[in-house]
Amino acid sequence: MLDLGYLREHLDVIEKMARDRCVTIDLDTFRQIDLERRKLIFQSEHLKAERNKASEEIARLKKEKQDASAILARMKEVSDQIKEDNAAIWGLDEKLRQFMLTIPNIPHSSVPVGRSSEDNVEVRRWGAPPKFDFTPRPHWEVGESAGILDFSAAIKMSGTRFAVYRGLGSQLERAIANFFLDIHTREHGYTEILPPFIVNTAALTGVGQLPKFAAEMFHLENTDLWLTPTAEVELTNLYRDETIDEDLLPIKVCAWTACFRAEAGAAGRDTRGLKRQHQFQKVELFKFTHPDRSYDELEMLVRNAEKTLERLGLHHRVVQLCTADMGFASSKTYDIEVWLPSSSEFMEISSCSNTEAFQARRSGIRFKPKGGKSDFVHTLNGSGLAVGRTWIAIVENYQQKDGSIVIPPALVPYMGAEKIGPHGEPLGYRG
Repeated sequence: MLDLGYLREHLDVIEKMARDRCVTIDLDTFRQIDLERRKLIFQSEHLKAERNKASEEIARLKKEKQDASAILARMKEVSDQIKEDNAAIWGLDEKLRQFMLTIPNIPHSSVPVGRSSEDNVEVRRWGAPPKFDFTPRPHWEVGESAGILDFSAAIKMSGTRFAVYRGLGSQLERAIANFFLDIHTREHGYTEILPPFIVNTAALTGVGQLPKFAAEMFHLENTDLWLTPTAEVELTNLYRDETIDEDLLPIKVCAWTACFRAEAGAAGRDTRGLKRQHQFQKVELFKFTHPDRSYDELEMLVRNAEKTLERLGLHHRVVQLCTADMGFASSKTYDIEVWLPSSSEFMEISSCSNTEAFQARRSGIRFKPKGGKSDFVHTLNGSGLAVGRTWIAIVENYQQKDGSIVIPPALVPYMGAEKIGPHGEPLGYRG
């Protein structure tokens, strides 16, 4: 959420932001509500001053045994009007608050202006695509052929866009998650958190998921609870309505969770396989930082996420998103995209963002510097990484002609095998 005072004084900046993000913001309605609110506040303050002055006059008349009934009658009208004005002001305050919740964050000055993903800017690449002496198959064909991935069973129990992993397929999913958590906690200094997977409306509003993305989430009927769309929600809310000691910054936390998304409006896109599921697993990285250091911390967060792909030997690139392609809460975002040989294209596997004070203001998260007044922290988030999409990348990039899958060396200790055989059997190292 942006600061209301800033919005009033910088409507030109908001208009430019809307153009750059290719979104529509009804600023005329904002101006009308804000003007009406200011008029009512002025009127109410004027009436309160009249009431205060009349109180002195009533006291004087009573002391002098004179009739004060006319003034008392007028003050009854004034008090009723003040109550009516206060109720109207409260209603307008709520309208303004709801309006403010719909305004996206302002992009950082370093973000390229663009109208679509075609205007994103590639920053760097690592590695090279693997070479095959056969035509590489998509992950769903490799997984189903080996018996480690089962969509038919998932449809029976849940429906489309769900998956059942079997045998070494499920073990590979677990190994990837443990590998990510171990790297980020042991080498990158994050503290592991295991949060609930169900969150309330206030938590989702604080991070910017609500009200905008309600249709993308699963709401639990007759409750104030939702299935989490990302652990960014839970990790942000670790310090909601709290003031953090400056000496504790940056606070770096990570979490493995299941994530749930309705994928409304996504029909026809990536419907085969694991890429766009209603339920998926992810390791999330999150930082609470000092405003002066948040962009340095963003670069380090991206490198933390990249490091996992390097250790897995997976070809990837880093892309800076343009203004129109960034998320609602972001001031600056880098996507990390991994190579998929079956389609000869890159797939997003992590999105790393600095939201500056946007989420902290909505969530009431401040820090207290020594000798100064409190201010809002900056919050950063990124996948470190999406587990299911890493599963896709490993199966596709390490597939063999006979249908087996080589396990990346970094995961062999977690798997107890060097290869998944063409029929899902473990081959090699047993640990």
